[in-house]
Amino acid sequence: MSDISFNKEDFDRIFGIPKNEIRENYPVLRNAVLEEVALEFDAMRIAFGDTAHSFATYVRDMKT
Repeated sequence: MSDISFNKEDFDRIFGIPKNEIRENYPVLRNAVLEEVALEFDAMRIAFGDTAHSFATYVRDMKT
């Protein structure tokens, strides 16, 4: 996860949420995390080419 897209405010916002709110917002949080992972795979595209692109597509398809 890149430091630019995830900072202390994001950390406090996500981990400061009460458990009952996490359950209600689970799909939103899950999709946000999956998109972050996909973006990291996209960043590896130069080094790993089509394989990184395939992984990014696979991760994006996991979103609900």
